[in-house]
Amino acid sequence: MITKKPKTGGEIDSYCTKCKLDLTHRIIAMVGDEVKKVECKTCGSHHLYRRPKSEKLAPLAPKTKAASATKREGSGGEERKSGSARASAAAQRERDQTMQWEHAIAGQPMGAFKPYRVTLTLGPGELIRHPKFGDGVVARVIDRGKVEILFKDGPKTMAHGQVL
Repeated sequence: MITKKPKTGGEIDSYCTKCKLDLTHRIIAMVGDEVKKVECKTCGSHHLYRRPKSEKLAPLAPKTKAASATKREGSGGEERKSGSARASAAAQRERDQTMQWEHAIAGQPMGAFKPYRVTLTLGPGELIRHPKFGDGVVARVIDRGKVEILFKDGPKTMAHGQVL
């Protein structure tokens, strides 16, 4: 069985992300010999090439030590984080932010919170009550028109000091 080398404008079977089926697609972008972007001939959507679901996964070639070491090294020689390590780091950052928020808000009387308005000029550490996001604390002033306010759901960049 001889297979033709794919080329831009040619056809290829691909998994369509819109139709959710393996269908014939037109190749619209390639990098070297690799198909990157396709257009579904059925629905007309453009998306990245995805190998058809019906095609069995080709066995992976065994990696050499040099190839795997090169792949793990990022800029500066650091090892790249795996997906689970990134997820746990993100969860840790979220816990730290929540703890920081709780520490700033804990024990504060209702009168300590200013209702948020874009006309207010805010400084770090000020307590804010937002109608949508709830209670927050100004984490930092980004510039004269923007502040980062830490809410329970995470930080939000918001306007301040606006003249209406």
